[in-house]
Amino acid sequence: MPLAVYVLGLAIFAMGTSEFMLAGLLPAMAHDLGVTVPDAGLLISAFAVGMVVGAPLLAALTLRWPRRRTLLAFLAIFIAAHVVGALSPGYEVLFATRVVGAFVYAGFFGVAAATATSMVSPAVRARALAIVVGGITLSTVLGVPAGTLVSQYADWRAAFWAVAALTAVAFAGVLARVPAARTDPQRPPRLRDELRAMANVRLWITYGAVSLSFSSMMASFSYLGALLEDTTGLSGGWVSAVLALFGLGSLIGITLGGRTADARPFTTFYVGMAGVALTSAALALTASSPVAVIVLVLLMGVAGMATNPAVNVRVYALAGSAATLAGSVNVSAFNVGNTLAPWLAGLAISAGFGYPSVGWVGAAMALGALALGALAHMLHRRTSATATARIPFVYQKEHV
Repeated sequence: MPLAVYVLGLAIFAMGTSEFMLAGLLPAMAHDLGVTVPDAGLLISAFAVGMVVGAPLLAALTLRWPRRRTLLAFLAIFIAAHVVGALSPGYEVLFATRVVGAFVYAGFFGVAAATATSMVSPAVRARALAIVVGGITLSTVLGVPAGTLVSQYADWRAAFWAVAALTAVAFAGVLARVPAARTDPQRPPRLRDELRAMANVRLWITYGAVSLSFSSMMASFSYLGALLEDTTGLSGGWVSAVLALFGLGSLIGITLGGRTADARPFTTFYVGMAGVALTSAALALTASSPVAVIVLVLLMGVAGMATNPAVNVRVYALAGSAATLAGSVNVSAFNVGNTLAPWLAGLAISAGFGYPSVGWVGAAMALGALALGALAHMLHRRTSATATARIPFVYQKEHV
């Protein structure tokens, strides 16, 4: 695997840390900025909305730019946004920097994924995508706790400086290791071609699977800390350890999925989503048992993230050579799921069903993802002969 792919994963790790780290910084930020904690929480929502909107918009605007130059421009703007955020005198300026940072992060994500797939052979594209997307998983396992720790010994602004510094390291890595000649398409992409590729109904079914597969796992994870304390009865130290265990399971899952998704994308997806459905339902039924919950959290992380390379590489298979806009919309689909999960799970809790109900919400979403996966598989079988001629790296081992 080219070192440049790992460099892109490092960049996603740095930027992804900024996306998730505010969860541990909100009280300190609210106090310092003179706002309420819910108002500070809107900084998280601003980032999510910026991701959803920014990904396709920036992909269209920078479509004909050289990929290496685009990556460097996005990283530079992201660094600047976090420097301004660290120096921010008030809430409004910080809010604006979150939107700007989310925009360029979304744009970077789409271009980085397309760049990574262009540097490897068709047989290992899912593995390359797993490395790039794995940066997000690492940011939740390592980046978020590290950001919280930095803020405890300094303040929340120090966490922003740390993200800016780490992103600067990634900038240097992209500058040194991502070769422009091997990443730019031979023919400059045209927006017309990209939009034509987006008209494929199978692509939108896959986007639906992306959103539901991720949100099925996040429905439980979003309220896992509260469930562990309120229902399972674990102390704060144990809660942190179980959350870290979920992150470990996610790393294992995305590694395994990256190794199987190239040859068996649908099988990988079916097994992973079935695993999420079963572990989510079991979590709802055994939420008061610490041993059961600890085991289920680990298995849910493995199953949930194993599906990620399968759906991601499927998007690029269907997009063919017009992968930039399709990849950026994939980022939006991912963040739609990230927004949908806590909202639906929160509705179940607010309705009086308690924290264990989030497991049933996750299981229902996983079943919905399985239904979309089955529909995608059926359409894939019907059009396999045409698709094989048109899409070089479609998955012939699953043409059954």
